Amino acid sequence: MFNVVKKEIEWAGKKLSLETGKIARQADGAVILRAGDTVILATAVAAKKCNPETDFFPLTVNYQEKYYAAGKIPGGYFKREARPTEAETLISRLIDRPIRPLFPNSFRNETQVLATVISYDKDNDPEVLSLIASSAALSISGLPFMGPVAASKVGYVNNEFILNPTKEMLQNSSLELVVAGTKDAVLMVESETSGLTEEQMLAAVKFGHESFSPVIKMIEELKKEVNKEEIMIEEKDFADLKRKVSDLTTKKLEDAFSEKDKKIRGSLINEAREIIQSSFEGDETYTKVEIMDQFKSLEKDIVRTKILKNKIRIDGRKLDQVRPIQCEVGILPRVHGSSLFTRGETQAIVATTLATADDEQRTESLEGMQRSRFMLHYNFPPFSVGEVGRIGTGRREIGHGKLAWRAVNAALPKQEDFPYTIRVVSEITESNGSSSMATVCGTSMSLMHAGVPIEKPIAGIAMGLIKEGDNFSVLSDILGDEDHLGDMDFKVAGTKDGITSLQMDIKITGITFEIMEKALSQAKQGRIDILNEMNKAISKSNAEVSQYTPKMEKVVVDKKDIAAVIGKGGATIREIVELSGAKVDIDDEGTVTVAAPDEESRNKAMQMIKDITAKPEIGKIYPGKVVKIMDFGAFVNFLGKQDGLVHISQLAAKRVEKVSDVVKEGDEVNVKVIGFDRGKVKLSIKEALNS
Repeated sequence: MFNVVKKEIEWAGKKLSLETGKIARQADGAVILRAGDTVILATAVAAKKCNPETDFFPLTVNYQEKYYAAGKIPGGYFKREARPTEAETLISRLIDRPIRPLFPNSFRNETQVLATVISYDKDNDPEVLSLIASSAALSISGLPFMGPVAASKVGYVNNEFILNPTKEMLQNSSLELVVAGTKDAVLMVESETSGLTEEQMLAAVKFGHESFSPVIKMIEELKKEVNKEEIMIEEKDFADLKRKVSDLTTKKLEDAFSEKDKKIRGSLINEAREIIQSSFEGDETYTKVEIMDQFKSLEKDIVRTKILKNKIRIDGRKLDQVRPIQCEVGILPRVHGSSLFTRGETQAIVATTLATADDEQRTESLEGMQRSRFMLHYNFPPFSVGEVGRIGTGRREIGHGKLAWRAVNAALPKQEDFPYTIRVVSEITESNGSSSMATVCGTSMSLMHAGVPIEKPIAGIAMGLIKEGDNFSVLSDILGDEDHLGDMDFKVAGTKDGITSLQMDIKITGITFEIMEKALSQAKQGRIDILNEMNKAISKSNAEVSQYTPKMEKVVVDKKDIAAVIGKGGATIREIVELSGAKVDIDDEGTVTVAAPDEESRNKAMQMIKDITAKPEIGKIYPGKVVKIMDFGAFVNFLGKQDGLVHISQLAAKRVEKVSDVVKEGDEVNVKVIGFDRGKVKLSIKEALNS
């Protein structure tokens, strides 16, 4: 019934297998990947026909985690997996980026790749494995995929690179890097590091690339044995159309790409586009998509030829020159920290908010509940590029925000040294190339302005590439058009001494390590130039947090007193918050954190906590309140929630016939601790009066 094909290798000391022919047989390509007890189902399916109006490659990649894979039921009200989590979105992008360039430009059929974690052992990380499984599914699908690709994760511990480190190993690693590519070239790099040098990062990429060669070979063997007939793509001859488009608009486009101002340049390109549309109106020889494809190809040829032959960029800069930069801090008067970073026609307003541990981000995953004290949210409104569009958080916003998060995270102080929860929001107000790196620069300045003691300022720069054959040019601080028409988007962030984050996406079938080495070297100088401009606005963290930042104070209580501070159903801690106006948080170790913008609120909350947790001392006088009258005496509440008995003989200096003759419920009195009886506190109003 089943025609199963299975391949298996030993990789990084563990068994890795790929199997097809048994599950999801109606997909164009379906693979079951196993590594330990982690199992991933990857499928690839493409529409049988292309919509003639489609002017791009409609590839959708979705990575999804099923909670049953880890023996869990989703938390919350809805007990089924719903919208993708941030982690699932990021891994979807990770898979998408290296496989997208490996489809021919003429292939426009709608294509969907799904990678689903259906079993998870908490030891074998599904991130890299899902990319490998997706590549294998595409390779055996018969689709025109110029793979396979593979990937590996690299750590760096004790000056040694580690292949596919566990999560425990990464805790002590100064590097977490994912590299993906074909057997001959690198297509994607993504990393977070704590300041490694350019040489170390290049060595890490080489190590990762060499390490996944056995996986590439395994996928190739699987593809050969499956031997599925590949889809044939009809290649049309557009030489005549290309010549007509060139004759009509070359001069107009050359003028457009000599214009430094983005708006004027855009207007001139639109005029050229209108010339083409009107010239071919009524011509049924070619479709609109085919005509505009040749127009876009001409745009690309003009820009790339100008850069490669004349070393002249669209805005007149040298290849390694960064656009003019203007930096400011403190532009928003009531926020805890703020900055404005402007680089050419790219601009970001960045705001920092500091809060208590109660505001940490909590996310549920197959690993369980995760907590994060540092959040970085990136917003890209349509007005930033002069357009009208929808407002929302898409894959781009999540990906750019995470890239900036990685660049800054390693430089943050430890929680015990700076107990605040940190949220940074980057609002992109203008965009013409690398708003994610503008976010890194703006975040660094905003954090320093907020008084967050980061080790060193951090800047980011985006590098581009124009490559034809063996001839290439590496571009520093690329414009939007250079990104769109170029072959590489290589983002590097770090301090003046080392790299903190690196992300590379290649739009061609790969680049050499020679190009990568030149890009890293050129990026370092650009990063230092940007840091010099940032330092003019702020070069180190403010010594104090803002007057509007909640000031924190901590006290450690006995673990036995945690329940007393919280109270039944949280009643006591809520009362402290309501009466003091402060924010109070207590952890499982008994550390109580009190935060308030003013000293009076903070002191009031601290005193209430101390009263609750204080232990009565013999001979000490405390203020209290009568809470209950009995025939034999009165119960008095003191030290917050502590009750003690004042015997009738201790109510007054004279003989008392009736307790209610001396005190009533609600009376405020001073009491003296005179002893303990089997854990109960004995109090005296009489002795307090005589003291």
